[in-house]
Amino acid sequence: MAAMSRRPAPGRTAARDPDAADDEDGRPSKSQLKRQALDLQTLEYRPQHKPKLPSIEAAKAIEDTGARIKALFLGKDRVGEFLRATLGDSLLYAARVAPDITHDPADIDRAMRWGFGWELGPFETLRAIGVENVAETATRSGQISVSAIEKTEIRPERITVLRGGAVVKRNPGASLVDVGDGVLAIEFHSKMNAIGGDTIAMIDAGIKEASQNFRAVVVGNDAPNFSAGANLMLLLLEAQEGNWDEVDLMIRAFQRATMALRTSPVPVVVAPAGLTLGGGCEMCLHGDRVQAAAESYIGLVEVGVGLIPAGGGTKEMLARAMERAGDTPNLLAVVQRVFETIGFGKVSTSGPEARQLGYLRDVDGISMNRDLLLADAKHVALERAAAGYVAPQPRTNIRVGGADLLAALKLGVHLAWRAGQLSDHDKTIGQKLAWVLAGGNLAHASTVTEQHLLDLEREAFLSLCGELKTQERIAHTLKTGKTLRN
Repeated sequence: MAAMSRRPAPGRTAARDPDAADDEDGRPSKSQLKRQALDLQTLEYRPQHKPKLPSIEAAKAIEDTGARIKALFLGKDRVGEFLRATLGDSLLYAARVAPDITHDPADIDRAMRWGFGWELGPFETLRAIGVENVAETATRSGQISVSAIEKTEIRPERITVLRGGAVVKRNPGASLVDVGDGVLAIEFHSKMNAIGGDTIAMIDAGIKEASQNFRAVVVGNDAPNFSAGANLMLLLLEAQEGNWDEVDLMIRAFQRATMALRTSPVPVVVAPAGLTLGGGCEMCLHGDRVQAAAESYIGLVEVGVGLIPAGGGTKEMLARAMERAGDTPNLLAVVQRVFETIGFGKVSTSGPEARQLGYLRDVDGISMNRDLLLADAKHVALERAAAGYVAPQPRTNIRVGGADLLAALKLGVHLAWRAGQLSDHDKTIGQKLAWVLAGGNLAHASTVTEQHLLDLEREAFLSLCGELKTQERIAHTLKTGKTLRN
């Protein structure tokens, strides 16, 4: 805590590795430059040392943001002292000026969350830590009293659709929550809302429960991110052990869950916000309606880990594209766009862009206010139920291009590989994706069922799981959070 990272002062240079070579222009290469820290006691630069702060390491295990901040704030170590002297002052300042600058303290929370990236606004943080706990750090120096803070009328401002509901059923991955008016919510609460067996089991249970006792279903949560996708660690372990029957069962279970959302006897409205990737995107694709937050990052990103979407995502993107295309004879142009969206792992930067990419339809809604998202989704669900909702039947006549289309797509993949735009494994993945989008081993253009495309997805996914380079990509992503181009 006694040192800060700084740029080297005028006349000084960063530490250099004498064994590393200079760049061609004579300047030190990146490998030669080492970040130094200014010692505030001696005002001399020294090698940077990472401070040992056990309380921060311990707090990483606390999932809830408010509980994590409270634990750190009340700590008796340097971290607690630092937060009470800095964060405490910021929270008290907000409480002191709020009556003069706003009619509603919730507006300050929104400004700090939306404009400055705070996960909790100052008044939400005050409530999490406890007004008395924060005020105690101030009253010692006479800055502000507890009564003065309480006069700011600190109160919850978010639409707590989920928090006010009764839990119908729960497991470690998800919960079923009765949110009133005949609406059942399926709420994810695993780490990053990753989709695993618990989540899938609760989706199945939710659709069954709703079909018997509720009018509609909302799939959503209050977390910053809807879902980061499937549980890759579990998939990697099974693949490395060669447990292909287990992997096959996992894919089949997820396909059944997404199709259950699509064919549910009551309307299902999916409410994504933040990261909505891979399996999270596939859930959106299978809802009767989507009510998305404006700040939603939706995309099928499986190619980045050496796979293709196999929870119905590839099937649904193709089916929707064909429905929009109608009777157009140029199937290649239609499928090419789907191929590029999936093959390049395109992710929307907003709700409106998700429409352009085909992840949302014109009938799907967008909520500008994230706090109102679940309330908006519930309203849409009730509207759909009141309109006399009839569940769609599985499609039986999805157009596919057959061998000619497959050849054209494979040619495009080959040319991109020859041009150095794709790695060898990218080429393999692209060919598998083309095979699914063309309808598999068909001699001519034809029509196929949804189940046919689901089977093709599953076969391609399984074969890619057996590729060493796919397993390397998954392991690299789990370790670094980045994509490996191998």
